[in-house]
Amino acid sequence: MRIANVRGRAALVHGERGRERAVEIAAASGGRFGGDFAELYANWDSVRSWAAALSPEQIERHSVVLDRSELGAPSPAPRQVFAVGLNYRAHAAESGFDAPEHLPPVFTKYVSSFSGPDSTVTIPDGGTVDWEVELVVVIGQTMRRVEPSQVWAGVAGLTVGQDISERVSQLRGPAPQFGLGKSFPGFSPQGPWLVTSDEFADPDDLELGCSIDGEDVQKGRTRDLIFPVPTLIAALSRTVTLLPGDVIFTGTPAGVGVGREPKRFLQPGERLDSWIEGIGTLRQNFVGTR
Repeated sequence: MRIANVRGRAALVHGERGRERAVEIAAASGGRFGGDFAELYANWDSVRSWAAALSPEQIERHSVVLDRSELGAPSPAPRQVFAVGLNYRAHAAESGFDAPEHLPPVFTKYVSSFSGPDSTVTIPDGGTVDWEVELVVVIGQTMRRVEPSQVWAGVAGLTVGQDISERVSQLRGPAPQFGLGKSFPGFSPQGPWLVTSDEFADPDDLELGCSIDGEDVQKGRTRDLIFPVPTLIAALSRTVTLLPGDVIFTGTPAGVGVGREPKRFLQPGERLDSWIEGIGTLRQNFVGTR
């Protein structure tokens, strides 16, 4: 099952790639479910059961052509956002750190930085804006002190995310400002939709990557996560209570600009495409402040 945020309303997505159609959940359910995402994730099991029982005729009756320009983040107003660093060994090495052993660094990205899959992003003054493609998890049920074997049952689904980062404000002292340096407007694009884990042959082994103007700059597989999704979420749940709709950026593979020699950063006029197999692609265009 695929769920999209269409003009702020929850919709089912069906159809072939490039020819997707949307079914607004509130209309198709006759008002049983609203279009609000907080309500959607709070009733996730019921929504999934209802969607699975829809007939092809019911789907077609409520279908409209999906317009990517109308898409927002699949969980646009989560109560909690978690972002994870150094969760691939090669990325930890290029960043100058040892791979974490017990729990990777965890910080947040602020919701005001969220956007849908297609957007224009302004590069802040200073011009040290970097890319970090990531698998993003949306939580589908309250989880507290769960075991790894219980995690996938509590996940609503997966989407593509970019943890765009302004490196100067992120790293300057006296202490790093990860949350602020990664939360300028448009720095957390997600989408194009949420895909439930049962849609994948193995949700723990997906290819992800990104390119700048057609040049591949990152490529990896989520099987190389040091803390894969079940282990990561179980570990988080030992400290915090995870809530329906919460968003988790799980970490980025090697290939970021700050880890290159010479360093490379995004420039006005460049386009960043980010993808995960079985989910889809993000498209960000970058402009200057003037």
